[in-house]
Amino acid sequence: MNNVIVYSKNNCMQCKMTKRYLKEHNINFEEHNINQEPKYLDMLKEQGFQSVPVVMPANSDPIVGFRPDSLKELAN
Repeated sequence: MNNVIVYSKNNCMQCKMTKRYLKEHNINFEEHNINQEPKYLDMLKEQGFQSVPVVMPANSDPIVGFRPDSLKELAN
């Protein structure tokens, strides 16, 4: 089982596409919406992120934006 966290926001097309890709490839993930949970917005800013989605796999570097090429590696 993959340990993946997705940080997203409302009305974000890249966020929707990222979550759809993960679901279609049976990659389990936990979602944190920065509109509903503003504490995560502060955490992302402190880490230098300026946009969402931010996909944080447990064992590799964060993926920013909708990046099917990088997300594909999580399915393996």
